[in-house]
Amino acid sequence: MEQNFLIAFLLTLFAGLATGIGSLIAFLAKTTNKKFLSFSLGLSAGVMIYVSFVEIFAQAEDLLILEYGMKKGMLITVVAFFGGILLVSLIDKLVPSFENPHEVRSVESMDGPPPRNAKLMKMGIMTALAIGIHNFPEGIATFTAALENPTLGIAIAAAIAIHNIPEGIAVSVPIYYATGDRKKAFSLSFLSGLAEPLGALIAYLILMPFMSPTLLGCVFAAVAGIMVFISLDELLPAAREYGEHHVSIYGLIAGMAIMAFSLILLA
Repeated sequence: MEQNFLIAFLLTLFAGLATGIGSLIAFLAKTTNKKFLSFSLGLSAGVMIYVSFVEIFAQAEDLLILEYGMKKGMLITVVAFFGGILLVSLIDKLVPSFENPHEVRSVESMDGPPPRNAKLMKMGIMTALAIGIHNFPEGIATFTAALENPTLGIAIAAAIAIHNIPEGIAVSVPIYYATGDRKKAFSLSFLSGLAEPLGALIAYLILMPFMSPTLLGCVFAAVAGIMVFISLDELLPAAREYGEHHVSIYGLIAGMAIMAFSLILLA
């Protein structure tokens, strides 16, 4: 269990700190590679949707059916799944759209001298807080999956890391405009990714002492719901906003195919 904990935590840390890669791209790249970002977002969504329905939801259902029987087990699985969707949608709803780190921004937005004032400074702080709040349930999702199945955790961590790269760009831009300081924008964006390993630690400390087949099944179902919501509400719309709708769909299909064959090879 200790070895699994370390692997799960490191995977969650890797996924969270991928926001720093997005920040570096924002500061070093001259233009936004829209096709690459669109394909990557679609790939991430494909991995998360496929693994949610085929692997995680199915595991949750198996655990809960074993505990409560067919009908009641399936009902609890479905309720927990939509509970996960409700949790992440409430978080999304509570964050204002302009500070929302999933609103698409481009590298080109970094050009020109930034206007600096107290209002924008506050906006920058709110943006860093917003990404932290959004990343919290993603950390729980990555950690709980990796703790139970490290191989599955690697796939989910990679998908969430890809998703966090354009998110890092989206966060760096308003913080830069708020402070006029590229280093500060990079640092805050990079550190905001720590909300994911923080979510992992809290999940471990709070849930693990009470872990049972019922709780594990409910957590798995909720994690599946969280990842499906992130894919449908954030990743695919963001990919479309980059102006490469068909490329994002190709990425979606590629992500599903990669995940499908990976699961067959690892079975």
